Order: sequence, then C-alpha cells, then structure tokens
Amino acid sequence: MNAKRWIPRLEASLAQLDAEGRSKGRETVLTGVLAPKDGYGPRYTLAAQGEKAFLRMNSNGYLGLALHPELIAAEEDGSRRFGTGPGAVRFISGTFAPHVALEERLARFHGRESAMIFSAAYAAVLGVLPQLITKESIVVSDALNHNCIINAIRLSRPATKVIYPHLSMSALDEALAANVGKGKGVLVVTDGIFSMRGDHAPLDRIGEICRRHDSSYEEGVVTVVDDSHGVGAFGETGRGTEEHCGATCDVLVATLGKALGVNGGYVVAGDTVIRYLRETAPFYIYSNPITPAEAAAAVRALDVLDSPEGLTRLAQLRALTARLEAGLARLGFETIPGPHPVVPLMIRDSARTAALVQHLFANGILATGLTYPVVPRGDEEIRFQVCATHTEKDIDILLEVLAGFTG
Repeated sequence: MNAKRWIPRLEASLAQLDAEGRSKGRETVLTGVLAPKDGYGPRYTLAAQGEKAFLRMNSNGYLGLALHPELIAAEEDGSRRFGTGPGAVRFISGTFAPHVALEERLARFHGRESAMIFSAAYAAVLGVLPQLITKESIVVSDALNHNCIINAIRLSRPATKVIYPHLSMSALDEALAANVGKGKGVLVVTDGIFSMRGDHAPLDRIGEICRRHDSSYEEGVVTVVDDSHGVGAFGETGRGTEEHCGATCDVLVATLGKALGVNGGYVVAGDTVIRYLRETAPFYIYSNPITPAEAAAAVRALDVLDSPEGLTRLAQLRALTARLEAGLARLGFETIPGPHPVVPLMIRDSARTAALVQHLFANGILATGLTYPVVPRGDEEIRFQVCATHTEKDIDILLEVLAGFTG
C-alpha cells in the first residue's frame, strides 16, 4: 500500500485550517518552573525562549495543587511502592489498592454510594453516556455542552435528541413536555461549568423541571452533569456546581486533572449504576487506568481540599477572580462576570484575538485565544484562568499589559 497517495488530502485539510485561522499550530513547550518570589506567583520557562519567565494564565489547575509538596510526595511514594504504570486494564490485573482507595474517597467526597475512575474525563463521558442511552432514550442537551458530551451523544444514537439554547430553562421545560411518548426515558445532560465562558448550569432549576416531568416517562428523567471545571474550583468547599446550586444530579462526571492537580476522570452515582458501568463501559474495560501513584496523589489532593488550607486556597481563588473581573471592567473590556475562575475576555473577532494573544506573549504572559469552531462565530475570546497560586501582583501585571494593547 502506498501511503503517499493520501498525503495531498491531509495537506489540503491542514492548509484550509491555516487559511481559516483555525489551526492550533505548534504547541507551547514548558521547560521549567520558577518558584514564587517578590510577591509574584510561579513563573514558567519555554522552549526557544531562553531564560524569559512567563506568567501562566491558561492553566486548568485552579488550586495550584500540581506543585503541592504533599501531592508530589504521595505520587513519588506510590511509584516506589507500585511502579510507574498499572501494566494492565482493571479487570485483568490493573487494579491496585490506591485505585480502590481513591474511588472510596471520591464517593464520600460527593456523598454518593460509589465511584469509578477513568483514564481521563473525556474518556469518562464517552464511557458513561453511550452505556446509559438506548435506542428508546430521549437526550436533552445544552447547546454549549463540551465536545465530549456532543461526541458521546453521537455515539449513543438515541431515539430523539433535543438541543436547547444555552441555559434556557423554558426551552428545557418545553422539550420535556413535547417529547412525552417518544421514548421510555430522558437523559438531561449538561456541563456544570461551561468551560469557555465560566458560567454555570442552574442545577437547582434543572432538577426542579426534571422532577416535574419525571412521572410522564416510563423510565423517568435522569440528570447527568459533567462538572470537570467545577469540582475543586467552585462552591464553598470546592464540591462544584452542585454545592453552589444546592442540588444533586443523578450521575456526576468530573476530572482529577484540573483543580485537583493530577490526572484522570471519574464518575459518581448509585451503586447499581457504577456496577453496571464497570461491566459495560469500553473506555473502562479496555483502557489502562491512571497509575497507582496518580491515584495516591489524587487522594492527597482531596485531603488538602478538605482541610483549612483548601478553604484558604478557594478563598484566594475567589478574591483574585473578583480582582481580575473588576480590573477588566475598569479598562472597558467585555467579559462574562461570575464567581468561577474562568474569566473570558470577549474579543468577538479572530484576528484581534490572535493579535492580543501575541501581545500578551511578548510581555511574558501565556493566554489562549479561542476561535471558531471551539466557540461559535462572534464569541471569539481569550480565556483567562485564575489560579490560587497567583497573587494580586500577578493580576495587576496582567491588567497593566492589557491596558497597553492598541490592536
């Protein structure tokens, strides 16, 4: 077989992405971490940038736990005890004591009967939804749900799929009323925190609407929430959108790789749901889990979050987020204010978004511009992400650099 014959098609696709301004280009390579000093938070060095230090404003590590000495020690100890990898999938011989301890800890943390870990949160969503959705299911999904939810629904092939306008509770209510008789049950699926905007699903109102329609369906109305950006960064004690809204969903998916600072994804639910998923979810059955060392570090991350230090970090996160939002408003920038540490700077133009990202980079600040198709056309933005290890001086430096942009 001559593989060269299909290369022109791939090159044409790449050229089109470049022409439309949608290619991601070469990845930034982090080469080192510089310790906080002089009232500033950590700085990072990059490949091909010499000793120049960068402020990182595009990390999902909201609590700064990836550099926490206790997590590093837990992972090092786990590697010494169990090695660097699991060596098999869970049901063969890849289940280690730290995996079980982490699942038990996650279930307690979220007040659920059981938990189950995956190699990543994306794998968790794709492993969970297709197993819960049948050809007799109706799926109702927010228009701005994450790509993993979109692809999981595509894989599932439900009887009916309804996409309601972002956060429109009236449209959700109408969808549940209009589809009675078209399927045995309904899965209402939503992000907890919408990662591009930092706004959140009103889970209390969603739950109320779902309960009102539950008896109209043979298998009821089930709520599934992906709160990967919420857990550890939102809510008084970091339990995410559920805690913020005072609500509980039926099935919760989240990640260990953002605020908790490690790696992997997980799902928490009732015991029967988790036992069923262990028997049916291909992303669990046929894929290695996170390493035992990562599981040990994740347990330690939950311990830190549930300590006075965790509450302090959450308070710092909220205070710095408010400082950044106030500063952006003062400079006349458009944003979507809210308590979550994702702070979008709405540019609404691809070229200007790229120019501002380059201006920030030239001034030692790492930020990510988001353009179509990652966000809808007209919603182009720079997504700033505040971290508990940032300082007031870091936020003020960012605002100073933004004030000097003339593009």
